[in-house]
Amino acid sequence: MFCPYLKGTGIGVQGGHAEYMLMNADATYLIPDEVSYEQAAPIFCAGYTVYSGLRWADPKPHERVAVLGIGGLGHLAVQYAKAAGFETFAISHSPDKDKTIRDLGVDEIVRDGKSLAAAGGADVILSTSNSTKSMVDCIQGPRPDGRLVTMGADAEPLSISLMDLIMKRIRIIGSQQNGPEYLYEALDFVAQGKVKTIVETYALGEAPKAYQRVMEGKARFRAVLTM
Repeated sequence: MFCPYLKGTGIGVQGGHAEYMLMNADATYLIPDEVSYEQAAPIFCAGYTVYSGLRWADPKPHERVAVLGIGGLGHLAVQYAKAAGFETFAISHSPDKDKTIRDLGVDEIVRDGKSLAAAGGADVILSTSNSTKSMVDCIQGPRPDGRLVTMGADAEPLSISLMDLIMKRIRIIGSQQNGPEYLYEALDFVAQGKVKTIVETYALGEAPKAYQRVMEGKARFRAVLTM
């Protein structure tokens, strides 16, 4: 992630929506036979991101994980946390998503940082939200020595009370995708049937329609183009 010559597909390298493209062999990964292309596509970005964040937080077997924001990243984050054996909470402001969230296997749904704290708090909060306001609010929820892992981005700066950090010894961790080994592990959970991406599929010619649904926040939860 920190290579000074890093090139991203669709940014530094052409071919993001091509049916065929040239790629360096050491930048490719085998997809397990049990995983379809439609299921694999979101794992290479969203799934890889949230699973890496979970691993980077280094949770211990007895700890609790909470996921802030149940969308394209968050619906995978709660599944990875459960698949890894952790008690898992979802922090969701959208009651209309409650049934879907429970179907993903979460142990409890809370609405904000205050209600997370009232439910006993969490040792790791995986923030997949793009809302700085929501991230600041959830700082009420970590237990002592808790970790807030930020994976969503917002232009607004994150302003945190130093007393919150000091008194609970909270850590705020920035996370990208962190290491190729995490991608292999993330794909393996899908191959085992423990994690499933929720996707809408569109033919390549329908790409504008897919983009529009994503921009309007209507896609549940990832839009995948099929070739």
